[in-house]
Amino acid sequence: MISTTMLFACENDVNKVKLCTEEDSLPVVSIKDVELIYSDSGQVQILLTSKQLKKYAGKKPFTEFPKGFEILFFDSLKNIKSKITANYGISYDKRKIMEAKNNVVVINNEKNERLNTEHLVWDQNKRMIYSDVFVKIKQKDRELYGKGLESDETFNKWKILKPTGVFIFRQEEQDNN
Repeated sequence: MISTTMLFACENDVNKVKLCTEEDSLPVVSIKDVELIYSDSGQVQILLTSKQLKKYAGKKPFTEFPKGFEILFFDSLKNIKSKITANYGISYDKRKIMEAKNNVVVINNEKNERLNTEHLVWDQNKRMIYSDVFVKIKQKDRELYGKGLESDETFNKWKILKPTGVFIFRQEEQDNN
């Protein structure tokens, strides 16, 4: 009778076994008030700050910035070339891709231009940023709108993929020589 009871008491619930063997969903590192400096040959190139960083391990490790972040890009004289801020960020460590979400702002200090969007991807390998959602670019004398954007990572050379809005064209005089 005891062996029969034990035989039925030792059943394995498939869902419970999966829970025990799944990768841990808790971060391996959680830090508040983070400041990360990326440099090359002793020159600071990028400064990332965040109120909170959570790092997750596993087959596809990632780093999350649940309370937002700010990234500053510097030139060789340590002047800030551009800045990216967002209310949320996630960085996929192996792929070197970072996604910025919710109130994403990119500012190019050299050209005095500002990008606003809700989703932006920074591909660190290709050194570019891009988006496939609505974007607004404010320049000194005008605002441009559209869906989708491609740019270098410092927001210096960019293009709106599907511009929208009212466009004013000026007809220039042609020389008939």
